[in-house]
Amino acid sequence: MTGTDVQKEAEDSGPSGYAAARLRLLTEEARSGPPRRAALAELTDDWLTGLFSAGAEGLRGVSLVAVGGYGRGELSPRSDLDLLLLHDGSDTKAVATLADRLWYPVWDLGLDLDHSVRTPAEARKTAGEDLKVQLGLLDARHLAGDLGLTAALRTAVLADWRNQAPKRLPELQELCAERAERQGELQYLLEPDLKEARGGLRDATALRAVAASWLADAPREGLADARRRLLDVRDALHLATGRATDRLALQEQDQVAAELGLLDADTLLRQVYEAARVVSYASDVTWREVGRVLRSRAVRPRLRAMLGGGGKPATERSPLAEGVVEQDGEVVLARAARPERDPVLPLRAAAAAAQAGLPLSLHAVRRLAATVRPVPTPWPAEAREQLVTLLGSGRPTIEVWEALEAEGLITRLLPDWERVRCRPQRNAVHLWTVDRHLIETAVRASEFTRRVSRPDLLLVAALLHDIGKGWPGDHSVAGEIIAKDVAARIGFDHHDVTVIATLVRHHLLLVETATRRDLEDPATVRSVAEAVGSQGTLELLHALTEADALATGPAAWSSWRGSLVADLVKRVAAVLAGDAPDDPEEAAPTAEQERLALEAAATGSPVLSLRAQTEPPAGQEPSGEPEPLGVELLIAVPDQPRVLPAVAGVLAMHRLTVRTAELRSLHLPDGVDGSVLLLDWRVAAEYGSLPQAARLRSDLVRALDGSLDIAGRLAERDAAYPRRRGVVAPAARVSVHPAASRLATVIEVRSQDAPGLLFRIGRALEDASVRMRSAHVSTLGANAVDAFYVTGQEGAPLPGDEAAAVARKLEETLRG
Repeated sequence: MTGTDVQKEAEDSGPSGYAAARLRLLTEEARSGPPRRAALAELTDDWLTGLFSAGAEGLRGVSLVAVGGYGRGELSPRSDLDLLLLHDGSDTKAVATLADRLWYPVWDLGLDLDHSVRTPAEARKTAGEDLKVQLGLLDARHLAGDLGLTAALRTAVLADWRNQAPKRLPELQELCAERAERQGELQYLLEPDLKEARGGLRDATALRAVAASWLADAPREGLADARRRLLDVRDALHLATGRATDRLALQEQDQVAAELGLLDADTLLRQVYEAARVVSYASDVTWREVGRVLRSRAVRPRLRAMLGGGGKPATERSPLAEGVVEQDGEVVLARAARPERDPVLPLRAAAAAAQAGLPLSLHAVRRLAATVRPVPTPWPAEAREQLVTLLGSGRPTIEVWEALEAEGLITRLLPDWERVRCRPQRNAVHLWTVDRHLIETAVRASEFTRRVSRPDLLLVAALLHDIGKGWPGDHSVAGEIIAKDVAARIGFDHHDVTVIATLVRHHLLLVETATRRDLEDPATVRSVAEAVGSQGTLELLHALTEADALATGPAAWSSWRGSLVADLVKRVAAVLAGDAPDDPEEAAPTAEQERLALEAAATGSPVLSLRAQTEPPAGQEPSGEPEPLGVELLIAVPDQPRVLPAVAGVLAMHRLTVRTAELRSLHLPDGVDGSVLLLDWRVAAEYGSLPQAARLRSDLVRALDGSLDIAGRLAERDAAYPRRRGVVAPAARVSVHPAASRLATVIEVRSQDAPGLLFRIGRALEDASVRMRSAHVSTLGANAVDAFYVTGQEGAPLPGDEAAAVARKLEETLRG
């Protein structure tokens, strides 16, 4: 039977004919999705038009209007009918009779009905008082009767909506936020509500309303397909259950998947999650744009008054990193940025955005996706560092990561990510899909970066620890293989690759052993020690274990589990204690270092040199093409107080980022008086070009003689820039390692890297009246891990209580 035959049967046979035709349409295997929804709407239109025509004979000034989902022509098998009987108020008694003749046949068939009878003025008044009514009227569609009456109402409602948009859109956004708080996020729920959850059909409808306001528009790409997919799933759910339900319950997912011709329930959920992710991302971008437009409208009258009615102020653009700036509360590409020549730019922009706590603009992400070249394999050092910085930025990482993922940049950077993307986890303990759980673990791990000596390895292992869940078999075993490949591709050396792979392979070892084995049995502790292999790996595994559990959900971690794991770690550390490091051996100076030292001793003033520094790509022999790492800055200074804070302060003034640094006292050849401090640092410009060596030396001379107020200059610069909400980093942590050296006291600082950090540390240590034997500084992403070998004025290690007091004072300085 054709669609025309079905409609004729409905028209000829009244309600019973419509019911039969409706049933036949819904059971046709050949028709599903948008064609079936449109055919059902058309069939219902014809039936209701017939009822209206029979009851409204001779009646003028009245029309029948479909609103809401029915107005959009989107009828699912068990959708209710949203109808408005519109009239001009001239014959209310006749209109009431007509209403009865319309509503009762609908109820007789057991269909849900949302109905109202109003004049145009009443409809507009109600819409002004009830946002949900206004949203329904935005989709008003004429069915029968006075077309002019319906058209006039549509025109008036749209005009009202556009005029009231500055007031109503924030109200709509709040409504969406409240609903998301109640219903959760569709893209992560095991039993999601397709309509009410965040990223569901109501949010898609809200985006249509925003577009109708002409104030902002949603990203169109993929949105219509996502909405269609959610509607198709809801259709299948209605047919499978025979009920008007929007909740995709576990017991019905296999049947719904079969109805849609999908392999299984996991495939169904993954499609639902992908669609919801598109809608959620579009919502984030759209509401951000709405906020920007409304803020600019509020500010414009004040600016006009300030400017005397003339001129348009230029939009402020603040630099964040090379090729990346902040504009209007978003991170955008600088005008001089060239993505086609800068493969690291997506990671640099993402890291800068996450560190600043700002969203990446949609235009910037799409430009990067369209033009950027692939990152070379293995990745250059900068790309690796930017990834670590992004992962270590805390909660803002999530929004930035989602923006990259929405445009396909994540799977281009990490192809193995595709297997875990939107992958459901059928475990009540887990709150998230696999991919979101991995990002959540990295966010949690960023809180523990002060607990480990290699935060970069912790963050990357957190990102990869469940990467094997996209493959058959034990995900830890599969993940170890994948992690080795990924870590090598992103440029870690062989040792670091091994550590990351070990962390992924054994990421469940500590918690499973602590909760399931007898810790009093020496064999238990020995087996863990053998699997872990070293104190450094144990330290990382402990932090990863806690981050993984906290990112899983509240049921996965408790103080009891934490105490058991800590006890196990303590016992394993005792077994591994024989691996304590010896005192660092002092390497002989190079010819260049000795030349600078002799010149500094002869002149009595600092000398320095700048030169490009390179290393062979990871896993290749030095004969390969070298990889630029930045600039090596060598400084020789006659031994005197306050060298470290002076040098660090000058570098901060010139916006130079310190990636690694070493300071040591150099013994001069016989016959040369005095001693020289040698500083060997690797630096890079935050943005722009490097300063000239002569300018650096001039400022360093002034800093050492006290004529340059570094602290004041840095404070002025900080005050000149607006404060951003940025990342709330973990507090700095300072610890003493008495067993790390026989010749000095080792004070270790783990802190968020920031301009002027080394200056503050160096000044605090100088104020504590300790002598610095050597310093070893490294920046791993956004984390600084610095070790200072200090002694008393006589050259001996500090007594325990004095060392603790110095560490405590330094920690207070950094936290204050």
